[in-house]
Amino acid sequence: MKRFLMFSAAVLSMTLAKAQSSGGAFSPFKVDIAFGGAIPSGTGAKGGVLFALEPKYAVMPQLSVGLRLEAALTARGFEANDGSSASAKVAASSSYLATGDYYFSNNTFRPFVGAGVGIFQLASASFDNSQIDGTVGTGSATKFGGMIRAGFELSHFRLGIEYNLIGKSSESTTESDGNGNTVTSTVSSKNSYLGLKLGFFFGGGRK
Repeated sequence: MKRFLMFSAAVLSMTLAKAQSSGGAFSPFKVDIAFGGAIPSGTGAKGGVLFALEPKYAVMPQLSVGLRLEAALTARGFEANDGSSASAKVAASSSYLATGDYYFSNNTFRPFVGAGVGIFQLASASFDNSQIDGTVGTGSATKFGGMIRAGFELSHFRLGIEYNLIGKSSESTTESDGNGNTVTSTVSSKNSYLGLKLGFFFGGGRK
């Protein structure tokens, strides 16, 4: 998370300097900044917030490629092998995706569709499990995943919806139930989440 914030600040500083020197004129290079809600999948999950920074370069007027850096703060849902479910404590995860967007128009109003692939860094998550009278969960993990999205840009503002596809996490814990019996508890968590974003961008576009 700390590396994500440091890298984001560096990219943002370079972009602001470039935008000021170019006077805001149209440029193939731009950086999207977005805030929004993150809605995780799975029983017991609770939504949270996200922040994203995405430098891009337009290889042609209607096609841009970029690197999406995103941090999402959510409470993932867990399901145990005894059929119970629970919400884990709130934790942050980050992602680094190579992206591509296709625009259907070069006018002021620009609807788009896009996709991306890359790395998701998941924070450890845990919850209290009464079956073993203790805390269980999954450790931190790095997973390869993808993203699909759609939305539109209007002037220098951007509205989009994204679905981040990430594989499940699972972990087994063997402990005593307090009565001399050994209990193995297996929990799994769905890591995919939906992102609803509202943002703006520096550079690119038109005045």
